[in-house]
Amino acid sequence: MSRFRNFIPSEHFPAEADRYVLYYNACCPWAHRTIIAHAMKGLGEVVQLVEADARDPAHGWWFSGRRGPERDPIYGIKYVRDLYMRADPQYNGRVTVPLLWDKKNQTIVSNESSEIVRMFFEGFDQLLPLEMREVNKLNPLIPQYLRADIDEVNGWVYDTVNNGVYKVGFARSQAAYDDAITKLFSSLDRLEAHLADPRHQPYLFGEHITEADIRLFTTLIRFDMVYYTLFKCNVKMIRLDYPRLHDWLRRLYWDEGPETSGGVFKLTTNFPASGYAQVSAGNGIVPAGPLPHILPL
Repeated sequence: MSRFRNFIPSEHFPAEADRYVLYYNACCPWAHRTIIAHAMKGLGEVVQLVEADARDPAHGWWFSGRRGPERDPIYGIKYVRDLYMRADPQYNGRVTVPLLWDKKNQTIVSNESSEIVRMFFEGFDQLLPLEMREVNKLNPLIPQYLRADIDEVNGWVYDTVNNGVYKVGFARSQAAYDDAITKLFSSLDRLEAHLADPRHQPYLFGEHITEADIRLFTTLIRFDMVYYTLFKCNVKMIRLDYPRLHDWLRRLYWDEGPETSGGVFKLTTNFPASGYAQVSAGNGIVPAGPLPHILPL
């Protein structure tokens, strides 16, 4: 469970431009969902982005200068752990990204990706042009009439798919592996059937992208390349065994029109980084395929 669970806007964390920083890593699916939300909401001038582009086994996420800065541009530090310690000198939990940081209070707002996504969708609207505010959109990312349905799908997708691939990959017993992989593919089968309903096409809840699409995308775009191979999620592949999910995935990735804010899903996906980041689950060798990483429409 994430330790920092504050919200924007609130008394201590009002919505202000250039006050907050999102620390992320391009390979991390949990961070990836926040980057997509940040881009789709047009928050580039509101919330600063900083990539901690490397991970050390002993010290965790750090700034190597390969893709992101050589040091944190705010404090000049090398490790994300130092941000956690600045926020709470007694902190002894896991150092994770994404991390939403408040420069004014010099503390962590949140390190829970799903809540950061919601904040990006709804928490900064007063700072955006009228047409970018959810209340004024014909097709908001979380339509009020679908909120309960989206929350319900997000719940079981998180447990059995987003987190399910890690339950499979890091299982410590055959029984744990068998249980996790059964639930994972049962949920993928359920999603395939969900997309068969004309009301759920071409996206999970119809003609327009919602939060549920974003949260599922960041797992499935990595599935055949990373989870199928390194995490032993090898009962079925998305590209070979789930035609509706495969079409859904490719449409999100390749679309460069207004529905994806000019191709946000493709622009924020880094296949090489995603592969290299997961080698600790295996023997240090990054699988070559499948190639191409995603098939054309």
